[in-house]
Amino acid sequence: MKDFEHVDAGSIESALNMLAVPGSVIIAGGTDLLPRMKIGITSPRRLVNLKTVPGMDAIASGGTGTEIGTLASLKDIAADGVVQNLYPALVQAIARAASPQLRNRGTIGGNLIQASRCWYYRGGFNCWLKGGDICFARDGENRRHAIFGSGPCFTVHPSDPAVALMALDARLDLQGSDERRTLPLRDFFQFPVEASRQLTSLGRDEIITSVFIPSPPRGTTSAFIKAMERRVWAFAQASLAVSLGLESGIIRHARLVAGGVAQIPWRLYGVEKVLMGAELNGRSIKLAADAAVESAVPLPHNAYKVTLLRGLVEKLLSGFADNTPGE
Repeated sequence: MKDFEHVDAGSIESALNMLAVPGSVIIAGGTDLLPRMKIGITSPRRLVNLKTVPGMDAIASGGTGTEIGTLASLKDIAADGVVQNLYPALVQAIARAASPQLRNRGTIGGNLIQASRCWYYRGGFNCWLKGGDICFARDGENRRHAIFGSGPCFTVHPSDPAVALMALDARLDLQGSDERRTLPLRDFFQFPVEASRQLTSLGRDEIITSVFIPSPPRGTTSAFIKAMERRVWAFAQASLAVSLGLESGIIRHARLVAGGVAQIPWRLYGVEKVLMGAELNGRSIKLAADAAVESAVPLPHNAYKVTLLRGLVEKLLSGFADNTPGE
C-alpha cells in the first residue's frame, strides 16, 4: 500500500472541498476501499474521513417514508423498528450481506458503491473494467458472472441491500460541489461503457448524503432471498427481492429485482408486467418465472444461474401466495 494522507471532515462542505484536491477519495467504514488499496487496485493520495461529520448516520421515519443517513451502519438499519416493520426485504438482505463484524462497521453508502468482486478485477489482470482491453471472464472462468447484459464487462453487482432497496423504490440524495440532486436508485446504477467504466453515476466530486425509502403502498409487503455457494456470508450466485401488494387476491403492486446476475441490480420488468392485475396462483407464478429468464444469455460456465433465478422467483412468489389470507 502506498503512503496517503488521512484528513477528517467536519461538514459536508468541508468534505467536498477536501475531495476537490486531486487524488482524494471519501472513506467511511472502509470495508471495501482499504482491501482495494492493499492489493493496489486504487492508490489515493488522500482519504477524506466522512465519519467525523455529525448526523450522517441518522435514521428518521415520517409519514412519507424513511430517510437513512449514508453513514448509518448496516447493523443499525436492520435493528431499526420502523425498518423492520415496513421494509422486511431490506432487513433480510442485510442479514445475508456480510458477517456481523462487517455489518457493524460497513455503511449503507459504502455498500451501494462497493467495487466489483470479480476475481479478474481483484486479481493481477488488467481487465476491461480497470482500463484494459479485455473482459477475461467472457471466455475464462465465469461461473459467478452475468447472465444478463451483453458486456463489454460481465461482472455482477455485489450489494445485497441494493437489490432490496431498488425493489422498495428507494432514491438517493447526492451532494456535489455545485449542486444537490435526488436520483432514483434504478438510475444511480449504470452499465459500464467505454466512455464511463464505472457501475454508478456518482460524480468524482459527489457524496451520497442519504437514502430515502418511501412508505410502501397499502397492503404491500416485501421479501428477499439469496442463493450462495456457502451457507453464510458469501456473495450471491443469484438473489431476488420482491415488493408485492395484493387486493382481494389480485396483484396491484409488483417490484422484482434480481442480484448476482447482471452488472447492476437487475429490475425484472417483464415479470412485473406479467404479475400486475393477475391473481397470484400457480399459473401466474409459472409465467413470472418464465419471464424472469426470458432474456438471459449465459456464459459457458454459468447457465445454472438461469435455473437458479427461475427457482428463486417461484419460491418467493409461492411464499407470498401461501401467506395470503383466504377469501
